Amino acid sequence: MSDGNDVANVLRGGIATGVGSWPGTDAREAAATVVGELGELPHLVELPGRGVGADMIGRVSALLVDMRFDGTTRGYRLAVRPGAVARRAHDLLRTDLDALEEAWETAGFAGTGRVVKVQVAGPLSLAAEVELPMGHRVLTDPGAVRDLSESLAEGLSNHVAEVGKRLGAEVLVQLDEPLLTQVLEGSLRGVSVMNTVRAMPEPEALHILDSVINAQSGPVLVHTCADSPALGFLRRSAAAAVGFDMATIKTPDLDRIGELIDDGKYVALGLVPTTAPAKPITWREVAEPGVRLIDRLGLRRRLLAEQVLVSPACGLAGAPLSWAREALKLAGETARIYADEPESIDFE
Repeated sequence: MSDGNDVANVLRGGIATGVGSWPGTDAREAAATVVGELGELPHLVELPGRGVGADMIGRVSALLVDMRFDGTTRGYRLAVRPGAVARRAHDLLRTDLDALEEAWETAGFAGTGRVVKVQVAGPLSLAAEVELPMGHRVLTDPGAVRDLSESLAEGLSNHVAEVGKRLGAEVLVQLDEPLLTQVLEGSLRGVSVMNTVRAMPEPEALHILDSVINAQSGPVLVHTCADSPALGFLRRSAAAAVGFDMATIKTPDLDRIGELIDDGKYVALGLVPTTAPAKPITWREVAEPGVRLIDRLGLRRRLLAEQVLVSPACGLAGAPLSWAREALKLAGETARIYADEPESIDFE
């Protein structure tokens, strides 16, 4: 588990980052855009448009230790031995890393110790999405969940070490947990109406998530795009930062956000919409919900520069390329305003 000094070296407020996915299939173009627009915290881009093995779940097959996936009509299944899915996932990840390394060197970042972010499906959502050989979700088998999370923890640690070495960079890990709330509520479907998926008790879920977080050498950000983000649960986790879509936040969530910040965790606010709005928007419209959130919580606006990161609401794979680029630009402009003069922002 990382200590406070590790966190300070890798995480800081008043900067922008992306969530992960990107439209299209061109790894070089995507890497160049992200490194160019998000110089403070660029990320290893995911391009799910390339198909099997390139999406959030399939990509994990390239990282696991002694475990692999096969494809099914519904998604992915644990495989006895490496097959086409694992090979394709591995090849695509190599392509993405090569593209990022090239963009990193072109930008003059190589060996500078800058920070880069890598994303991977978190253990709970992964266990909810991947099937056992008989078709049930891995989540229904505690032993399989343990084995999958241990394999993920080790594989991710190896991945982070490789990325850091290739780029000469510090690495921030992002665990994507879009199904976290459903896992905790027990609202996932089984293979039939007779086969339900139990709600996972929070202590058990927290142990699984923290086992992956604590296996990493640096800080971890947990991101969820769930309609009802489990902020209280994530506050109790070992995550150094929590990311969520601001549009999903309701009044009861405000206290949870305040507690996250009071506990010293960073928050990555998903402020930029993932789809282009009907009318063009400016950084002021993007920035306003974050500023009003801090004001409503009765906190110092300087916290926008100290503990708040700005990002799109979720991944941008479904957006037109033009909007994806604009979204990163707006995130960057908003973060700079938060970093420079948050106290002077006036929306009246």
